[in-house]
Amino acid sequence: MRKWIGSGSPWIWLTAASVAVSLLALIGILLLLAGQGMRYFWPSPVYLFELNQTAAGSVMVIGELYQQQTLSRRQLQDSGVVPPKGEAQSFTRYLIKVGNREIEGQDFRTLLASDVRQRTTPADLLVLERNTNGTAYGYLAGMLEDGQPLTGSDLSQALLQRLPQIAALARQAHHIQSRDMARINQQFENLRLHEKSLLRDNKLDERLQASIRAERLELQRQYRQLADKLEWLNRDLERDALLLRDMHGQVHTIPLSQVRDAWYPNAMGSGQKLLHWAVQVHKFLTDSPREANTEGGVFPAIFGTVLMVILMSIVVMPFGVIAALYLHEYAGNNLLTRLIRISVVNLAGVPSIVYGVFGLGFFVYMIGGTLDQLFYPESLPNPTFGTPGVLWAALTLALLTLPVVIVATEEGLSRIPATLRQGSLALGATRAETLWHIVLPMAAPAMMTGLILAVARAAGETAPLMLVGVVKSVPVLPVDDIFPYLHLERKFMHLSFQIYDMAFQSPSAEAARPLVFATAFLLVLIVVGLNLAAMGIRHSLRERYKIGSQ
Repeated sequence: MRKWIGSGSPWIWLTAASVAVSLLALIGILLLLAGQGMRYFWPSPVYLFELNQTAAGSVMVIGELYQQQTLSRRQLQDSGVVPPKGEAQSFTRYLIKVGNREIEGQDFRTLLASDVRQRTTPADLLVLERNTNGTAYGYLAGMLEDGQPLTGSDLSQALLQRLPQIAALARQAHHIQSRDMARINQQFENLRLHEKSLLRDNKLDERLQASIRAERLELQRQYRQLADKLEWLNRDLERDALLLRDMHGQVHTIPLSQVRDAWYPNAMGSGQKLLHWAVQVHKFLTDSPREANTEGGVFPAIFGTVLMVILMSIVVMPFGVIAALYLHEYAGNNLLTRLIRISVVNLAGVPSIVYGVFGLGFFVYMIGGTLDQLFYPESLPNPTFGTPGVLWAALTLALLTLPVVIVATEEGLSRIPATLRQGSLALGATRAETLWHIVLPMAAPAMMTGLILAVARAAGETAPLMLVGVVKSVPVLPVDDIFPYLHLERKFMHLSFQIYDMAFQSPSAEAARPLVFATAFLLVLIVVGLNLAAMGIRHSLRERYKIGSQ
């Protein structure tokens, strides 16, 4: 035994076991998140629960079976539910997603299995995905076209054909409102600021006043044309409606402009369900969030996360590499250098919220406020850069991840043999040429590893971003077709903050829980993908420069 321990074999087995446990934990996390998140997009069957006869008559409940659990008699009593009479000590309780939030007042309802007389899955039960008030369940009772009942035998087919047309009109109206009219509003604001600047400098003569007046009139004419077109589109959107009969037998009129999708889950085959699932996942990745982030997609959060990481990488990479080059290649081994290295290592352990406070005070209030006074005095007291935005968030996270890049790059530089530097200098190359052509290419694997690790950490940060630019919802993205196209002063959305908001700030946490898992799964995939990319790039570069380093 002692000989076996002394041979080092136990450490090999312990290392292998640790790697196996880590991989199993990662796979388990991914499976948990994927299983809980991806089921949200699958068209679950909708049940018609017929409850036991009461004094008021038969009671029906329509909804999805969201959860089923077994509770003891004591647990039911503690939750405020009177258990059924009898000697049974355990009961099955259903959590039903009933939808129709504007009618029921809540998304879920609990039922005891003993109260259910019959449970069926009628093929004509309709599910509506709406812009507001969540999902609606019921039976299609009819359709209205311009206020008149639509006649015909196949109303379901007419509904499914009309929805894509409504979606096209809605996209056109959204394009006019969010792009064309927004561009004109921006031109109005620029014209106002230009006039204010001329007035401040006493340069606003009659000729300039006439020019500004004419330009403003032209903008007003264009805006009126867009407003008339938008009004026409909105009238066309509100023209058609459907009649939905709910579980109480009441018929409700729902404008088709409020319906995003409609399907009959109980009549779907496996192929139709798989296609529906793929479409819903695509919507999740490309749509904007709705209903306080409890529904819709995460595209603005994905876009904001990627944009912020790109800006952060552009800042942190050159500064980190230059700092590592100075510490390893130029700075002497003295007290000051040792203090700098200790400070860099300690900065890596500072809580991220501290960086957020520093970014808010230094970048936003000091630098941003100074930029507003120097370059945007006409906009004051409304701040332009003196408010949290994507630029300050990127700089704050660049500062947060700078120690990671410095340490990784310096470790890569220390692995390069000194004989390579000496041989290059002996052949007549300058020190700068040696660094550029010999040292930096061979240190590239460590530099790339440090960068990707920094990106992976930045993608998962939440606390500092809450102070320097991330918000719950944004009306427009930081990039659009309005000059200067990239708006660094705008606020943005982030995946990690959206997870926090849906999990803890949502008005309906239970309804948003599947989206929390789906968004977390997406964020973990991004972080894991970045780390795998780091390993691949590092391996490729090591193989490329392995011969030269031997």
